[in-house]
Amino acid sequence: MEIRIAGTVQDSIVDGPGLRYVVFTQGCPHRCEGCHNPETHDFSGGKLTDTDRLYEECTENPLTKGVTFSGGEPFCQAEALYELGCRLKERGYHLMSYSGWTFEELQKKAENEEYVGKLLSILDILVDGRFELANRSLMLTYRGSTNQRLIDVQKSLAENRVTEVEI
Repeated sequence: MEIRIAGTVQDSIVDGPGLRYVVFTQGCPHRCEGCHNPETHDFSGGKLTDTDRLYEECTENPLTKGVTFSGGEPFCQAEALYELGCRLKERGYHLMSYSGWTFEELQKKAENEEYVGKLLSILDILVDGRFELANRSLMLTYRGSTNQRLIDVQKSLAENRVTEVEI
């Protein structure tokens, strides 16, 4: 399946727990002031690739145990990431995603956008919320501003309430 990406990073230790492969999606409606990846905002930027190619790259290194979807806004390409994520989950990969939307906003979007809910359903961790320059902190694990949360997605979905995770 086709997907538009800004790029990828292999062997990351800063985009989630453990050794990870990171997919930076292209296109973001949030355009947060002070964004770490402003080059990912333009929906027509980046490059087209496909999920088969990304899957092969993700699974290349046997030491990699996790994949992170970053951006851009991953949930703007939820169908492609869901397809990729399902294949990775079958192989036992830990999945994490960033989103400028909150968990609650994503659940609301899922009412009308099937693949938003499906992508959410396979994630282990979600970092949610827009980056807020006024709340920027370099002391946070895997987040840029204090309003953003590290969410245990599976527990949150099972309990129907946000459960944050400590890492």
